[in-house]
Amino acid sequence: MYGKTSTKDMIASVLSQKYKVLKTEGNLNNHIGLPLTLLKLENHTAVVVEMGMNHVGEISLLTNIAKPTGCVITNIGTSHIGNLGSRENILKAKLEILEGLNNDGFILINNDNDLLNEWAKKESIHNIYTYGIENQSIYMAENIKEFGNNSVFYVTGTRINVPVGGRHFIYNAICAFSVGYLLYIEKEKIKKGISDFKLTEKRMDIQIIKNNIKIINDSYNASYDSMKAALEVTRKTEAKRKIAVLGDMLELGKYSRELHEKVGEEVVKNKIDILITIGKHAKNIATRAKKLGMKDIYIFDDIATGTEYIKRNIYSGDLILLKASNFMNFSKILEELKNN
Repeated sequence: MYGKTSTKDMIASVLSQKYKVLKTEGNLNNHIGLPLTLLKLENHTAVVVEMGMNHVGEISLLTNIAKPTGCVITNIGTSHIGNLGSRENILKAKLEILEGLNNDGFILINNDNDLLNEWAKKESIHNIYTYGIENQSIYMAENIKEFGNNSVFYVTGTRINVPVGGRHFIYNAICAFSVGYLLYIEKEKIKKGISDFKLTEKRMDIQIIKNNIKIINDSYNASYDSMKAALEVTRKTEAKRKIAVLGDMLELGKYSRELHEKVGEEVVKNKIDILITIGKHAKNIATRAKKLGMKDIYIFDDIATGTEYIKRNIYSGDLILLKASNFMNFSKILEELKNN
């Protein structure tokens, strides 16, 4: 599960059904971007801001600028683990958001995340609300039906349609529903806000190019959690052949090899037909997949040679997943394929 930005956008879509909303645009989620967003405040009645971090102390600064009335923590995964050293330290860094929270404000957490679940059991100071699918939560997604391009579930008896495929977007939607409900928005308006949600560019952006070749462009960023989620969506999407083009995940430090190898396990688990890796660290994805018995694996050091191979070896009806850290600039591959 992943997706601070998509969750932020979905929450903003829900709140816009009742309030005039200002939200973080693009990736303006640091000590410069957040104040720039807040400087745009005029006659808005709700603000949804994303707070990014890759070191201790960064969210502390941001939350004391924003002074939120409600906070959401979606996941404690492995992003930036190379800088922070452990998932436990990532949890501590994200919990800095509580420093700026109003005394009567709420904190909403994904109760299916192991570290957040354990933290919530021990926490007694803040107003904690939970959402989830697996662990008993205040807001539960139930009777889930997943399709290629959308999902349907029920929460508090309300049918919700998520206009994007993937289990992770169900989590994003139940989170957005919870925020809307906590802020007294009518259920029908919450439903509309979720169904009207639009993906940001380069995030699970599905395009069909000539010869009926389908491309999932999820190249904005990458972590183990988001790689796993994108591969699951690829498995559930109909195609003659499923091709995963995967690149380096960054800021993983000593965990880099282990987490890239775990992605290789997910490639095999999700029955991907062809694996193409690009980059120094991504070779570990290929190595692990090969050890697990996968045959069709191709390894490239750079985008140029990888792209040339892809262009020569894709056929009508193929599905191609493009996934890597933004630094890898996988959008170049998409442009080359569109112009091929």
